[in-house]
Amino acid sequence: MVIDSHQHFWKYHPVKDAWITDDMKVIQSDFLPEHLHAILQENGVHGCVAVQADQSEDETQFLLDLAATHPFVKGVVGWIDLRADKLSERLDHFSQYDKLKGFRHIVQGEPDPAFLLREDFCEGVRALMQYDLSYDILVYPIQLPAVEKFVQLFPDHRLVIDHMAKPYCKTGDIAAWEKSMRAIAQSGNVYCKLSGLVTEADWQNWTAKDFQPYLDVVLEAFGPQRLMYGSDWPVCLLAASYAQVKGIVTDYISRLSPAEQAAIMGGNATAFYKLS
Repeated sequence: MVIDSHQHFWKYHPVKDAWITDDMKVIQSDFLPEHLHAILQENGVHGCVAVQADQSEDETQFLLDLAATHPFVKGVVGWIDLRADKLSERLDHFSQYDKLKGFRHIVQGEPDPAFLLREDFCEGVRALMQYDLSYDILVYPIQLPAVEKFVQLFPDHRLVIDHMAKPYCKTGDIAAWEKSMRAIAQSGNVYCKLSGLVTEADWQNWTAKDFQPYLDVVLEAFGPQRLMYGSDWPVCLLAASYAQVKGIVTDYISRLSPAEQAAIMGGNATAFYKLS
């Protein structure tokens, strides 16, 4: 089964979605399951994981409600205030939903490069383990030194790095990113999503070759059993079509065995997120 491990839904609102600036007009619109389903079918994708784009519990509930009425949405990665005093009560509430698979915080937007290491935040991540919920790590390369320390605090937790930690594909600067990613990959419980690359490159002038050095690093560091395909739809539309994004990954992994390709294109996401 082919699974898109990372995509988003939203009803566009210019205030709530202020991060979608005027140079992103192509995604200043509603993007809902009825818009994605046909695209997945056209591209031979059987299901997806919907990931939060807004930091609110309303967003989590919105995604869970969509998943409840659209079977191809196999799982949800929501948002919850991991530093809240009554976190356990909120986790009790959301854990009643079978399609809730994990949570994410938009750490890339935090001004503190060591935000992940704050004790109150780490306590919240520890609480997720009690509910068998995964955690998605969304950071920029400058925050990777903190990620190196963070993953060592949670050797038994299911962790995944979103968008390969957004390497500098536009400039080709790879050394510091590579060093940190190889260090993080030493923790065998950490996975990595092959997603979000086209929007880190020149939106109008990227080529597949731009991404090869970065893909080489994560393939060698994490191995085929800890990588998972994700489209980052609809954000990817800023730079590429869904088919182009999927093609970057499928073309790159075509050198691998059929079993390894199947793992990256769905098997690993199914196991990591415990999809059914």
